[in-house]
Amino acid sequence: MPVRSPGFWRSITPAHLLALTALVGIFMFVSTHPIRPHDFWWHLAVGREILRTGRIPTVDTFSYTRFGAPYPSYAMFWLADALMYGLYTLGGPALIVFAHSLLLTSAYGLILWTAWEASGPRAAALGILVAAALGLDDWNVRPQAFAFLAGALFLRGLAGLERSPRWLWIFPLGMALWVNTHGSFPLGLLLVGLTLVGKALEGWIRGERGIPVRRFLQTFGLTALATGLNPRGFGVYAYLMRMARNPVIRTMVPEWAPPGLDRHGLLFYAAVMLMGLLLVIPPRRLPPHHLLIAGAFALLGFQTSRGVVWFGMVAAPILAARIQVLWPERPGRTGIPLLNGLFLGLLGGMALAALPWFKAWWPVSPAKAGLISMETPVAATAFLLRERPPGPLFHALSFGSYLIWAAHPDYPVFVDTRLELYPMAIWQDYLAISAAAPGWEDRLARYGVCLLMLSPMEQPALVEAVARSPRWERVYQDEAASIWIRKGDACGGPSGFRAP
Repeated sequence: MPVRSPGFWRSITPAHLLALTALVGIFMFVSTHPIRPHDFWWHLAVGREILRTGRIPTVDTFSYTRFGAPYPSYAMFWLADALMYGLYTLGGPALIVFAHSLLLTSAYGLILWTAWEASGPRAAALGILVAAALGLDDWNVRPQAFAFLAGALFLRGLAGLERSPRWLWIFPLGMALWVNTHGSFPLGLLLVGLTLVGKALEGWIRGERGIPVRRFLQTFGLTALATGLNPRGFGVYAYLMRMARNPVIRTMVPEWAPPGLDRHGLLFYAAVMLMGLLLVIPPRRLPPHHLLIAGAFALLGFQTSRGVVWFGMVAAPILAARIQVLWPERPGRTGIPLLNGLFLGLLGGMALAALPWFKAWWPVSPAKAGLISMETPVAATAFLLRERPPGPLFHALSFGSYLIWAAHPDYPVFVDTRLELYPMAIWQDYLAISAAAPGWEDRLARYGVCLLMLSPMEQPALVEAVARSPRWERVYQDEAASIWIRKGDACGGPSGFRAP
């Protein structure tokens, strides 16, 4: 008996293949991109500490500029950090990349399912392509990926909850995951709350009162209660308020700024205009909760670049539904079984070949060739640990995360991407030194810095200034980093450290 009847292969249409191609494309894109250095490694180091000690750290132990200072953000990501470290110990960077690819593909697969149910395969595929275009800049390996999965579960659950109460359990469980992995969990409450308000408006307009509104009200209550299932309990809201008001976060994090006129920003503005156009073209019948969600998340995207990916995710099912109304798929189309089988085999082969374990055979650019990005100071850090030049160390911001992972406690960091840990005065010193502003050596001297690990991409002016200065000697250089030692008695003797 065949595994699939000929009727199955004939039922696959080009629209089905387009939808599947979109998902495979997302998996391949994520799977073939290396781990960037900025955030991942310090999260891995925290996960290592959590699993080794059995507790969530509460103060900084990785830097010398803020050693011992409270850092409450550890409790926000603790579950994601522990899970990532557990995966890393089992399979290294390859397993991390694979798991991350599955996580994101699953998230967009749930959104595709939601959009498909609201429209059809062709419209759903178009919607998911818009969502992917708005999200791909946020697909780096970091805890936010867990939030994307939780958000997609909420979108899928809200669509299912309209028909059956069986979907209700997704929300407290999904929120328990969300609130312990990323600080964007209030977006889940926003989704449920806007749907509740929209359903109430819809019932009022139609003169109906009934089960759906009560069901969504129960869902909102359970979801709100589930936000307390974290180490801080409901005190997590006070933490988020402090983070939102933090001047360093508002000043130093580009993701918190509104979208600009770069590719990412222009795609967002184009998607908003597309959404607006599709909403005003007759017929204009659209559920109130769709209008509320589209409007709220568009405003979020206008306020902060971090909101762009979320607008794409919530917009996909709405766009798909409108596309289906305005451009309905023709029923009754069938595919050619042989061609369908060949195409599915090709997609499966491409997905298999994109697995990180096979990446060495892919003809990709050097910048994407490895599992760890070329901008990560792997070799430079190995040099430090082998030769042990005396610190303290000043380094590029992007190097801090990997140094925390690989060089702690031998070389505490100056700064890293735990941006809110460091006061503005330290950031002003970091920026002035990195720009080789007048007095840069005096600023280094105030911190007792004897060692530099500089990025030619991030700090070209400083690299040039250090090379001209008679007080510094280069002992190491590669494409990612150069290492310099300060000469003199204060940094290891009259002649200082010498390269081997």
